[in-house]
This record gives sequence, C-alpha cells and structure tokens, in this order.
Amino acid sequence: MPFPAEAIPAGYAALIAAFDLHVPAPDEMLAIGSKHTLRREGRWRVLTPRYRPTDTIAGQLEFALRHEGVDLAVLNALFQAASPAFIEEWVREQPTSGYARRVWFLYEWMHGVRLDLPGAPPAPYASVLNEDQQFAVKGETVTRYRVRNNLPGTPDFCPLIRRSEVLTALLDQDLVGEAGSTIQRTAPDLVTRAAAFLLLEDSKASYVIEGERPPQDRIQRWGQAIGEAGRQPLSVDELLHLQRLVIGPARFTRLGWRTEGGFVGPRDRETNAPLPDHISARPDDVAGLINGLIAYTERSEHHNLNAVIAAAAIAFGFVFIHPLEDGNGRIHRWLVHHVLARRGFNPPGVVFPVSAVFLEHIQRYREVLEHYSLPRLALTHWETTPSLNVRVLNPTRDLYRFFDATKQAEFLAESVVEAIRSTLPREIDYLRRYDQARRQIEAFVEMPDATFDLMMGFLRQNSGHFSQRARTKEFAQLSDEEAASIEMTYQDLLMEFDNPVTVSKSPKGN
Repeated sequence: MPFPAEAIPAGYAALIAAFDLHVPAPDEMLAIGSKHTLRREGRWRVLTPRYRPTDTIAGQLEFALRHEGVDLAVLNALFQAASPAFIEEWVREQPTSGYARRVWFLYEWMHGVRLDLPGAPPAPYASVLNEDQQFAVKGETVTRYRVRNNLPGTPDFCPLIRRSEVLTALLDQDLVGEAGSTIQRTAPDLVTRAAAFLLLEDSKASYVIEGERPPQDRIQRWGQAIGEAGRQPLSVDELLHLQRLVIGPARFTRLGWRTEGGFVGPRDRETNAPLPDHISARPDDVAGLINGLIAYTERSEHHNLNAVIAAAAIAFGFVFIHPLEDGNGRIHRWLVHHVLARRGFNPPGVVFPVSAVFLEHIQRYREVLEHYSLPRLALTHWETTPSLNVRVLNPTRDLYRFFDATKQAEFLAESVVEAIRSTLPREIDYLRRYDQARRQIEAFVEMPDATFDLMMGFLRQNSGHFSQRARTKEFAQLSDEEAASIEMTYQDLLMEFDNPVTVSKSPKGN
C-alpha cells in the first residue's frame, strides 16, 4: 500500500500500516501532507498538516470516524490485533466523548463481550454511523454506551455503503414517482403486455449472464419466481426452494448449502486445477453468514433503509458468500427484485428488468464483482483438493460479513435508473409501434395473430427483410409489392429496437 509523496498515512490507513492488518484497503484513504494544499493521488486524499491526528490508536480512530466513517472490516481486524485496554483507557479519560463511546460499543457489538467499564454517564446520544457519511437505519438507543445503534445489520453480516456523490445524485431523485408516472400515462393493456415481456426478458437475461440457454419452460418458471419476489419474507427455505427452481432436475448438482469449497474462474487446461477469480466462503461459515444476511434483510426492512441500498448489500452479499454449488448468480439477481418489491419500489405488477440492464453493461458488472473479489482473493490462502476443488486454509468469515458495498450500490442504482428511464419506456414505445405496424399492414393484408408474430420474428432476425426461405415457404402468398411494403413498415417503425445483446462468458458463474 504505497503512500503519497511527502505525506504520512492517517486514520484507517495509519492503523492498517501500524498493525499490519490483513484487510482489503479502503476505496479511499487519507494522508497528511507537508504542504497546506489539499490534493488527490489515486485512492488517496491528502489533507493539510492542520488535520494531523494524535499518533495513538484513539487519536487515529477519532480522526477516522470524523473523516472516513465506520469501516467495520478495519475495526474488526484492529480489535483482534490490539488489546482492548486502549478502549477502556479512552472511555475512562473521556467518558462523554462520542467517538470513544462509539468504538466501545462496536467492540462489544462485534465480540459479544463486556469490557471492564461501567455504563456511560449522562451525555447526548451519539449515532454509531454518521448519516451524512453512510447509509443507516433509524436504529435504537443503547443506554450502556449512550449511543444509537443505527447499523443496518448484525455482527453476522453488516456491509456498509457510503453516501458517495454518485449515490446521492441518483437516490435523491424521485425514481418511484417517475416509474409511477410512466405507468399512469400508459394504457393498461400496454402496461400488462410490457410487464409480461420484461419479466421474461429479465429471466432470460439472468440465464444468459451465466452462459446458459435453458428451454423456454425453465425461463418462464424463473420469470414467474421473479414476478412473485417480495411476497413473502426472506428465509432459508425460500432460498433453497429458489435453487431447486432455477437448477431444475439436479442430476449433477448437489442441492442445498455447499459442504465443500467453492470458487469462480477457469481451470488449467492441462491439469484441470482451479484458477480462481473469486473464492467462496468456507462451507462451515455459510449457514451463519446466510442467517446474518436474512437478519440484515429483516432489520433494514423494519427500519426502512433505502430500498436500492438494501438491495445492493443483500444481493451482492449473497453472491460474494456463494453459498450454493450452483444457482448463486440467478438468486443474487432475484434478491434485487425481492427487496425492491418488498419496499413497494416497483409499480404494482411491474418488474424492473435489472438483469437485462446488467447484461447490457456486462463488462461493468464484471468489474463491480471483481472490485470485491480480487482484493479478498489475495487474503485467502487455499489449496487444490484431490477432487480439483479449492480448500480454504485460513479464517475468511470476516471478509464476507464486513465490507464496503458502495461500488456495488452505485452500479445497481445506475441500473435501476436505466430500467426506469430507458428500458421500461422503450418497451412501451416498442409495443405502441408494434400495434401501429400491425394496423398499417392489416390495411392491405390480413393474417392470424400467430402468423403476424412469426413474420415479425423473421424480419427481426434478418435485419428488416424477408429471407429467401420465408418468401418461398411461410410467406410465399405475399406479392412482391406487399412484401416490400411490409419490410418498409417494419424498418420505419421497429428496426431501431432490434439490437440484441449477447454475452460470451459469465462474470461470476454459478
């Protein structure tokens, strides 16, 4: 972790360096420069000398909480590396300090133990998370420390998300209102048809992302599952039911939580040994992490955490844990729909096709997943098993329960905005034009609905023209003039919509 020139690390960066903490480096780190100018160097933000904290654990932590917010991964590693005596000393010396009381609370919250400290004296309650820095729930007061626990999760699973400029700009908009307005100004029959199409498109895209081309009946069944997302609270039984639904007949897949290691990535061509891009949570840790994820879902819903923020933490947290042998990616994207539906974010009967948007931006999707995976891969010690799987050799539970999900939340928020402002209106516009094309064509040639849809399919596949096969077989009865008029109508009204997106490789597998 190289430091900026003519600067010394501060806050979390200083503690990581001082205690050689084995944690992923924060996305943004702070340093104190020698000059009285603020600057940025990569992920470093360099402050002026007047910001320099006292070079003690307490001093660096107060600086970090003030300027960087709460980083549970760093704090957890620090608490394991340093004696809690510094917390006891800090609280005794400054019993009314909100920073000291927040660190005290976090230590006992993470470890489930009580330090040798009496209850805090009367003082204003301090929020564990600064809501100007990070997304939080309303939470509850805890008298022992005189803090408000506004963390969105529990010690078993609690990713945090910063109030970045991107998220602030996206989520301060009335996205729910925009979607509702689009629906209200659209004829009910068009809304119903658009909703049905988008549901199937999202189901199909979720399989395509995984590099699969399942039969239509499986796509429809998964689409039905997406459409029913959010109707029931999340549970272990629901997640395992979804795996059975998404996998189908499990001849070669063990259903249920993994009992062996897991990884995502290619294999060596000669030996078939794993070459991981991502390593899943250890099987012994899966049940606890999933129970923590479900508790996070319940707590964030009860306290009305922003729907997109909660969906990002839950859905990406699930796919990072990778608790199943197969089906993780599709259930990960189903969880987005589940959380948004539970919060009433979608208009009734309409599913935002986030999987289809992910597919359109597949490279960015991969980068967002790798942003989490690659730093943690470097902290995971593993070996190849005789069955050519991976076996994790060091404790890794903390990598999955405490992480910064800001990059993932930004991507999801951008995808939701695109679904609301582009994908949904585009599908409604397509259906309007499709109906207009039908009226124009039926003015000079009538045909059954199925034949018309088949004809549109041929034109879509052949860049707006009849193939020679279609003209000599299915549509041989059309005159040349009729065929030319149909092609012109299609090209004028529908050609711009026919730009299918494909993907050649799954970004995260399973």
